[in-house]
Amino acid sequence: MTDNYRQKLASECLGTLLLVATVVGSGIIAENLSQGSIALALLANTVATGAILYVLITVLGPVSGAHLNPAVSMVFALRGELGWLAGLGFVLAQVSGGIAGTLLAHAMFAEPLLQFSGHARTGAAQWLSEAVATFALVLTILGTVRHRPDATPMAVALVITAGYWFTASTSFANPAVTIARSLTDSFSGIAPIDAAGFVLAQLAGALVALGVAHFVFGWRAIAGQD
Repeated sequence: MTDNYRQKLASECLGTLLLVATVVGSGIIAENLSQGSIALALLANTVATGAILYVLITVLGPVSGAHLNPAVSMVFALRGELGWLAGLGFVLAQVSGGIAGTLLAHAMFAEPLLQFSGHARTGAAQWLSEAVATFALVLTILGTVRHRPDATPMAVALVITAGYWFTASTSFANPAVTIARSLTDSFSGIAPIDAAGFVLAQLAGALVALGVAHFVFGWRAIAGQD
């Protein structure tokens, strides 16, 4: 393992940790302060998530690409821009970072560290929402990285911010974040039994986005042949 690859893994782990800590932590404080207003709690959760995404992608993008998402790493592996073994390392770093982010958020708010969510999120509408949210995210990433790389941080932050409000699932759009959010029984949680359905929908949405991107942008299957 080279020093450069270690730096990339550390970047993916740290970035996902801070992302999840923000999602879960802002969910906890929003629920505590919103006086029962779900809309206000969701708005606070949305703003915090969009803001930290912009920061993380700006800061960590030059190191690892700031995937922070197994679905995104899968797409870049399919594009030939990330080796499969390297991609597996990214996924492990993202998942472990996400879980650590949940534990950190619990610690910051003096919550029990180990929890399992009781928030049911399942059914066709929820799965479709996750597929659409991940499709929008991956298409945004592929389009901006290729044509407007300087706009990627803002574009990703905005598409997730919008996804919170136009999808029934509030746009998890990330398998690592989904797993991490199954370990919190706070506002942002998802019941562990429902997490697998979300992850499958997210991966499906990412694959569809990859196919659409190649068609719309006129790309070939492998990055080196573009």
